[in-house]
Order: sequence, then structure tokens, then C-alpha cells
Amino acid sequence: MAVNLTELSLPQLEGLKTQFEQEAELLTSSICQLKVVQIKYVEAKDSLSVLSKNNAGEVLLVPLTSSMYIPGTLNDVEHVLVDVGTGYYIEKNVDGTKEFFKRKIEFLTKQIEKVQPALQEKHGMKQAVIEVMNIKIQQLQSQQASQLGTTEA
Repeated sequence: MAVNLTELSLPQLEGLKTQFEQEAELLTSSICQLKVVQIKYVEAKDSLSVLSKNNAGEVLLVPLTSSMYIPGTLNDVEHVLVDVGTGYYIEKNVDGTKEFFKRKIEFLTKQIEKVQPALQEKHGMKQAVIEVMNIKIQQLQSQQASQLGTTEA
């Protein structure tokens, strides 16, 4: 259903503008969240490069919390545990894990690409509402100025 913006009152246009701003904020937030997750997958995929047979037996720090670590030894460089969501972990070989992360990164990229046009559309709609509001405000100001001019004469 198309609405002719010029037929709406200033308060209605203001409400529509606010609605478009809120929808744009939500879409922007969604894109940011998708990008954060995407970056985590990219970092996880990149960190797999340290797993090589040359690194077997190396001492490293294992995080217990975000600020507490304990020393550990890298024994198995061919398998990793992957968090697949909702508290489930699966054991995969390094190549399978790289492929898993690649698929996740591609999926997130596609989701971001789907949301961006909707965000641009909301910005465009908001801009159209602002333009109509400015025209209406100019019309009101010119009417008020002409009324002032007739009362003074």
C-alpha cells in the first residue's frame, strides 16, 4: 500500500520519520552483530594456522577465564573441538574445521548482503519524508509571512 507523503500532516510525517529511524537503527545493529560474529569466525579460522606437526609438544597458555591462564602442552595438532552452538562441541580435523569456518563466514557475508539493501531503503525513505517535511514547513512559513503582510496593510 503506497502512501502519498504530501497528503500527510507534519505530525504524521514526524512519526513516520521516527519509525524509519528506529528501523534503520535496528538494521544497523543487526549488521554490526553479524560482522562481530563473522570476525570471530575469521580469527578462529586464522588461528588454525598455528597447528602444525612442528608445534606438537609446545607449551602454551590455556585460558580458564578471560583473565586467568594455566600452562598446557599442545599434544594433538590434527584435531580440534569446535563450538557449534547451544553448548555443543564436535571434534573435527583441522581441514574440516577450516571448511566449517569458511561456510560460516560465507553464510554471514550473505546475511549481511541481504540486510544492507533494506537499510539503504530505510535511509532513502527517511530522506524522502524529511524532504516533504521541509517543503511543508516552507509552505507554512510563507503562508504565515503572507498573512502577516496582509494584516499590516
